[in-house]
Amino acid sequence: MMKKTALVAVLSCLQLLLAQHPVLAAGFQSSINGNQYAPDEIIVKFKPNVSLSARSQTALTFGAQSIQTFSDLSDFSVAKLPAGQTVTQALSVYSNDPNVEYVQPNYIYHAMAVPNDPDYAQLWAAKNIGQSITGTYPTGLPAPITGTAGDDMNLEAAWNVQTDCSSITVAVVDSGVNYNSTDLAANMWNDPAGIYTLHGKNFVGLGSNDPMDYYGHGTHVAGIIGAVGNNSTGTTGVCWKASIMAVRALDTTGSGFTSKIIQGIDFAVNNGAKIINMSLGGLNVFDQAYSDAITRAQSSGVLVVVAAGNEAVNNEVTLNYPCNFTHSNLLCVAALDQNYALANFSNWGASSVDIGAPGTNIRSTWAGSKVVMKDTLSSGWIFSSTTSINGGGWGYFLFNSGPGIATPNTSWGSRQYNAGTDDRVYKTFNLSGMAGADVVTLSVVAAINVVNGDFFNGSFNTTGGDPFLSGTPIFSATNMKTGTSAIGTEFDITACRSATCTLGAQLTSKPATLFSTRDIGVAIPRFNIESLTLNSTSYGTISGTSMATPEVAGVAALVWAHNPQFIYSDVINAIKQGGRTTPALAGKTTTGKAVDAMRALSYIAPPTGITVKVQ
Repeated sequence: MMKKTALVAVLSCLQLLLAQHPVLAAGFQSSINGNQYAPDEIIVKFKPNVSLSARSQTALTFGAQSIQTFSDLSDFSVAKLPAGQTVTQALSVYSNDPNVEYVQPNYIYHAMAVPNDPDYAQLWAAKNIGQSITGTYPTGLPAPITGTAGDDMNLEAAWNVQTDCSSITVAVVDSGVNYNSTDLAANMWNDPAGIYTLHGKNFVGLGSNDPMDYYGHGTHVAGIIGAVGNNSTGTTGVCWKASIMAVRALDTTGSGFTSKIIQGIDFAVNNGAKIINMSLGGLNVFDQAYSDAITRAQSSGVLVVVAAGNEAVNNEVTLNYPCNFTHSNLLCVAALDQNYALANFSNWGASSVDIGAPGTNIRSTWAGSKVVMKDTLSSGWIFSSTTSINGGGWGYFLFNSGPGIATPNTSWGSRQYNAGTDDRVYKTFNLSGMAGADVVTLSVVAAINVVNGDFFNGSFNTTGGDPFLSGTPIFSATNMKTGTSAIGTEFDITACRSATCTLGAQLTSKPATLFSTRDIGVAIPRFNIESLTLNSTSYGTISGTSMATPEVAGVAALVWAHNPQFIYSDVINAIKQGGRTTPALAGKTTTGKAVDAMRALSYIAPPTGITVKVQ
């Protein structure tokens, strides 16, 4: 009975270990990295004072073809094995010889795989040594800019195993990709049918077969996944070799409709993508059409990696789609900073967000060069109002007091705008210097509070003057309430690249006879004009869960390329179970882990269906 109890106890402990830890099977390292030792040699450590003739006799007895000794290591020898004898067999027979102290394989070591790309030292996500990240693109870097050594994705170890992901097509459903980038061109998807000769498809506007990126975001995402590695150029992606499919579903301002996104998903699925990266998110409203598209991807065996969101909220309370969809092929990613704390902007969710990855100060490819013209909102603005500006109009207080919501007039935030008002404010800008740019956008941060039927409008006029008399509308908002919190948005004003581009904002309200409720109006703390000129050599350093997402998509491609027999659930399991336990993610994600490339490659699922028979 004692014997049976001991056996059961040992087996129970074994099952517990298998359930809790990734398992490296015997010889597993050989299977993932080729031969880890010389297949026809062993190292023999003889006991002290064993003569050379005795060593030779031992080798002769066991059939060794030769035995090599070292003058400065007198007790060590390398035995060349006879044909047909394996290292395992040799270890067994030599270890029983009375002259031998121990015997071992002649292991093979490699230089660590480190790419020669000049910006590699800035890629803390790949190798964090506590380095300071530099750069001011596009508006400066968020703290912290230094980190903790070792808080990274363990990529250098993984690259000793796998760098080539080109067998797994990764679709970037985003703002497009600058496929001419010198660091991306060689890693773009090529349509085997020869139909989509520009490496993907564009679904914005009327659509086309040209998925060029006029925003920058998609190019940055693509570079994180698969910028060409070890080419002495720029950065490197998680995958040194890749197949990046460019799917343009977001416009020049980084926005897109459900209809465009689901077309992009279907295109990726129908054209052979195995992984879809979607570094995008939306309102907390369930979108059935969007959900159905991910279901179609699931039915085709496609893994979809998505961003948790950048609102610093709990996705269990404030839903964020697609992260909050519950499809089994969906992997949602939070962002970590350089000390592996949850990034201060990152969303989280104990049941909706799966894993964390580096997402702050991430350097990657960019679509082109960017110029930012910042306006201080303090001079040059022309105001008009059909009611008293000082008595309740919004323009005077918000623009004439300089940047920032906290204006000298403390009534904003409590005072309501007037009934029956038409308040306008506009300014003329010389944008002739941006005439050669491919895209010009207006980037605005605003707090907007208008009741249903009252409107906050924007417009531009290329020839100057009041843009609401004769101009081009660029936005209109009603029934919107952000309180004193500001939100950011962008608008395409490329058509206004002139020396007399007038940009303006307008607040209109219903007359008093129809006016039952009012609100506090609008505050605008930031007003920037930005241009993008495409080129093939630009890079940028930015932050977001949008950056963390392709880190995980890249690791997924590494894992899948190394294990082509896998299905999407195997890849997800390897990433989640092979992740690194990270205190900042405890209770914030389903796993409490950060992605670890080497552990994901090494992970073997615990065996199931084991039965134990006690004799």
